Amino acid sequence: MHELAFTMQLKPGVEAEYKRRHDEIWPELSQALHEAGIRDYSIYLDRASGTLFAVQKRTDDHTADDLPGTDIMQRWWAYMADLMDTNADSSPVVKPLERVFHLE
Repeated sequence: MHELAFTMQLKPGVEAEYKRRHDEIWPELSQALHEAGIRDYSIYLDRASGTLFAVQKRTDDHTADDLPGTDIMQRWWAYMADLMDTNADSSPVVKPLERVFHLE
């Protein structure tokens, strides 16, 4: 199992809408994430800064890197683009994080 951690940035004042949209995540998106090998995905919010901290656990044979090319991911990014910092293709600006400590 691979673990990936990263941050994203919300625009001010949209925290409740971001949560609402994720509470109502599209079933076909959940299915695509699962089929790509994402087995655990959590997003945390630092309300003071609007920073989102995400952690994904992926199977060893995951295909998550192919998700950006799928229609469902493109539609989700477009749907979420008004709430967060995005790249020109509407994908969220992601800053990968380096693990510096782990205890099991």
